[in-house]
Amino acid sequence: MKKKKARKVVKKVISKNRLLEFYGRDCPHCTIMEALMAKLEQETGVKIEKLEVWYDDKNMKLMKKCDKSCCGGVPYFYNEKTDKWLCGAVEYDVLKNWALEN
Repeated sequence: MKKKKARKVVKKVISKNRLLEFYGRDCPHCTIMEALMAKLEQETGVKIEKLEVWYDDKNMKLMKKCDKSCCGGVPYFYNEKTDKWLCGAVEYDVLKNWALEN
């Protein structure tokens, strides 16, 4: 009788150390933050994952889970590692400090 090889089950690992920006397409405040996020990535190598929420229900559900009624709007930034967040358009130094905080 031939033995069957055990299959390895590989689970997709979801990072819990992401920096997230929840934004709305055509949101003027979100557009302002794009330039600051690009500057942050260029200067520090830190990348913020962008998730559109106005036309994506899955992203909206995740935003609500992270937001816990603290902000309620976009742009909304969430640090999965520190559980800290930013609400609305902020100055570059505020964004940078939030992103680099351990």
